[in-house]
Amino acid sequence: MSDPTASEAGNRAGGGEPSRNSRFAWVKEPPWPSVLVTVAGIVVMLLIALAIPPLREALQLALHGDTSGLREHLLDLDFWGGVLVVALGAVHAVVWYPSEILNLAVGFVYGFWGGLALLMTAWTACAIVAYFIGRRVGTPVLTKLVGKERFEYLEAIIERGGIMLLLIIRLIPIVPFAPFCIVAGSVEVPFWRFLWTSVIAYVPLTALFAYYGSRLEGAPSLTDPVIWIGAAVLIGLVVVGHFAGRNLHRRHMADNNGSPDD
Repeated sequence: MSDPTASEAGNRAGGGEPSRNSRFAWVKEPPWPSVLVTVAGIVVMLLIALAIPPLREALQLALHGDTSGLREHLLDLDFWGGVLVVALGAVHAVVWYPSEILNLAVGFVYGFWGGLALLMTAWTACAIVAYFIGRRVGTPVLTKLVGKERFEYLEAIIERGGIMLLLIIRLIPIVPFAPFCIVAGSVEVPFWRFLWTSVIAYVPLTALFAYYGSRLEGAPSLTDPVIWIGAAVLIGLVVVGHFAGRNLHRRHMADNNGSPDD
């Protein structure tokens, strides 16, 4: 039996990438110091969120889907409301609440342009935190949760899809934001590629919900073309994402003559 470490060293010396088998050799023995440091960081983040009353209240409102309550809460905080928005975005990396709740509330309180700028800062912070959680501990954790074969399948799909897949995933409203960031870190998508595709591709959805939020002060008008265009775009993105995913799956099947178990 070949030595995985020697094989990986040989690949690196030859300028090639480590084989999948060599990469997954370390998953059998997870890097527990790294895991413990990351888990400790997550716990500290949660403790901070719970220790700061305005942030704790905002998080509770977001988890309960209380858009109007979150709007009022942000209005009461004035300048610090903007800081709170960014903090809520960062916490979303580990506490998953519907992102649309924050988007709508911020659009209402700060208007379209101010809200969009704040939201993109918040979601960028979330993306970075979630990515590095995935990079540090995601591979061993996901491998144990879904199995090595499924994880390798997921890695192959993301690798095959490349930049286009990263852009499309962000445009599909039903794909959870933070969990995909963790997966991207786990399968070692290059950080800068991950970051710029996340920022650029998440602008349209964020802008749409920020606009909806900015219109909440009055009764939404069904004659507003943006409402209908936005709804059509959301449906279209779901359809496009469905067919893009099927296409990637078929190509993977054709190349490997098989797929993970259902």
